[in-house]
Amino acid sequence: MTEPLTFAVPKGRILDEALPVMARAGVVPEAAFHDKGNRALSFATERADMRLIRVRAFDVATFVAHGAAQAGIVGSDVVEEFAYADLYAPVDLDIGHCRLSVARPKDAPQESSGHISHLRVATKYPNITRRHFESLGIQAECVKLNGAMELAPSLGLAGQIVDLVSTGRTLLENGLVETSVILPVSARLIVNRAALKTDPRIGELVEAFRAQGRKDAA
Repeated sequence: MTEPLTFAVPKGRILDEALPVMARAGVVPEAAFHDKGNRALSFATERADMRLIRVRAFDVATFVAHGAAQAGIVGSDVVEEFAYADLYAPVDLDIGHCRLSVARPKDAPQESSGHISHLRVATKYPNITRRHFESLGIQAECVKLNGAMELAPSLGLAGQIVDLVSTGRTLLENGLVETSVILPVSARLIVNRAALKTDPRIGELVEAFRAQGRKDAA
């Protein structure tokens, strides 16, 4: 008997946009998935050989990279942060658009990067953050936070933050200004490299998602 496929999807902002794209590619969750009061993490789909798991975005990448799930959807920010060798992101789904940016208090003195050698930065993305500041010749001491990043400068935890920005309204409301964009972000279909090589269903899934992009462009 063929093992069922596990498809991982993220809780939060990307999911609502992802569901119609998934449906067009043949990945349709059972009705219980849409029940807001349902605390289950694993769900059946209309495909007898596939189940969905709903987990935190960072965990989607981990499940897929380690083969516990064979495919999933996650933001390119997560793909870049972990850079797992066993993770392949073959399709940009053109949804979940935002950007990963550096921000600081709007009343903080602006210094040129040539005069700074060390910064303390609050972020959920320590790997991307260190790489970004290293490219500027700056050593970034990263304070890892999972939320409420905007509070860090006002409470003296860090001088700057690196976080996802959509409209910029949250930054503004917390007295921060966006100073630079590290990378644009969109949602990607990700697959496990080994599964792609050994299970033809993964290749078919990739093509089904790719076809949605071609239809949208037509």
